Amino acid sequence: MPTSILTSDPTLINIGTHSLALYAHGPEPKTSKDPVIFFVSGISSSRLNWGAVVRLLSPSLRSYTYDRSGYNNSEISPLPPTAENIALELSLLIERASITNPLILVGHSWAGVILCEFLARTGNGPHIAGLVLVDANHETALQVLEVNDPILWTVFAGVDFYSGTGIEAEHKLTPEEWAAFQSDQSTEKHQKAGEKESEQYSPSFPTLRQKGLQEKQPLLGDKPVYVIGSFRSRDWGNLYKLGVEKGNGTEEQRRHAREMIATADEKSEGLMRKHLKLSEKSKFVLAKESGHFIQLQQPDVVVDGIEWALSEIRDSASS
Repeated sequence: MPTSILTSDPTLINIGTHSLALYAHGPEPKTSKDPVIFFVSGISSSRLNWGAVVRLLSPSLRSYTYDRSGYNNSEISPLPPTAENIALELSLLIERASITNPLILVGHSWAGVILCEFLARTGNGPHIAGLVLVDANHETALQVLEVNDPILWTVFAGVDFYSGTGIEAEHKLTPEEWAAFQSDQSTEKHQKAGEKESEQYSPSFPTLRQKGLQEKQPLLGDKPVYVIGSFRSRDWGNLYKLGVEKGNGTEEQRRHAREMIATADEKSEGLMRKHLKLSEKSKFVLAKESGHFIQLQQPDVVVDGIEWALSEIRDSASS
């Protein structure tokens, strides 16, 4: 029977400074060598956005989600939520929770930066089985495509993101999962944690670049890396239309927004393809019916990526 993300109770794991809430889905792995799946969300994003993916996974698979510091059942960290500190806390969580099976790390959006910080901290050891990157930020992302461009968001002002982008109508969560996701996102605790992360978002990119990881590729050797890109113009085009209907922006600002939308997909795909350098065994796909939140609109594409990674791991083990 499929595992619901809503039926897993949290286990509070003390990482030394505070406790993080960890959620296990599916049965214990049969052997110590069986890979397990670990989901890492993007900025200001609930673990509940993985609900459809968790439910669609093979019922024999073990997977984990967690609340980052300050979210839902996790305590507030004494450290600022930089990508480096989040990666530190993630490594401590995995260690203190005694998750010793090799990990297929699945990361969305800012988790691309967080997971690279995690790799910089922990190295490419036996704890890593592979990566699935879901429209994940590359370290050069903001140099190529400034997603927080103030003029762009002036035109989008006052438009609800989830309804405006079409996610509210197109998501593949159950009604119960969607209600839980929305409820979690709307709490004061969640919003405060998200504001703190937003302050650390832009500085995290040059901090990661300074580590010179791109000169050390492939960081994961021949471990499988599956990269999923989206159509950013899908989100922004919908938000633009509704923003203009509200009267937002000058004509010059609207022109600027249209130019950004027109080039967004090509730039985004170029950034996603840079992740392929992480491994000698990598694959790129486009989620053709999704904006940035692929796990909500096309969770089956994320599941395909996990299954591909598992298949590559099995093939390597048998060869």
